[in-house]
Amino acid sequence: MAIRYGFFFDASACTGCKACQMACKDRHDLAAGLLWRRVYEVAGGGWRQEDGIWVPSVVAYNVSLACNHCQNPACALSCPVKAISRRDDGIVLVDAGACIGCRYCEWACPYGALRFDPRTGAVSKCTFCHDDIDAGGRPACVAACPQRALDFGDLAGLEEKHGRVREIVPLPAPGLTDPALVIRPHRDAGRAAAAGAAVANWEEV
Repeated sequence: MAIRYGFFFDASACTGCKACQMACKDRHDLAAGLLWRRVYEVAGGGWRQEDGIWVPSVVAYNVSLACNHCQNPACALSCPVKAISRRDDGIVLVDAGACIGCRYCEWACPYGALRFDPRTGAVSKCTFCHDDIDAGGRPACVAACPQRALDFGDLAGLEEKHGRVREIVPLPAPGLTDPALVIRPHRDAGRAAAAGAAVANWEEV
């Protein structure tokens, strides 16, 4: 069976330091304000009083997210000039030379992974550092994480090792695009929806 690359993210280990985000910007020389990997701060819940005692029901964790190199990429399906393609190993790439800057792909992606680059007039996104992988290396984000909350590899191997969880608040249902992503949820993730948890740092991502 052919390899299909995927990311593993351990939400229980992520401290929100954003080293992965900065390593990606540095590796790809991204312009100010342009992020291919983003760290979302998820927060919700509050405090309630029980028998005169204030009890917390706070939910707080981080989600590090880039392009998920989906099996059924909505971005590629929406591109009118076929500027987005998927390699045999699952890595989804944008041909900046073919892109006409219509941004349909940006609107179609449920993960917000594609970002318009005003310097080039084209859409750009995570490349999975495919040139580094092809040379036997690792994606910059994975290499930079001090907590080892990020990893990569063959998706089947990641699922065998870590399970098949691919959904966590605030991500959409994985059935939409079949993302190459495996998640180890934070202990608060199961209470996130009931606690009304939402992204608390939209201005940063």
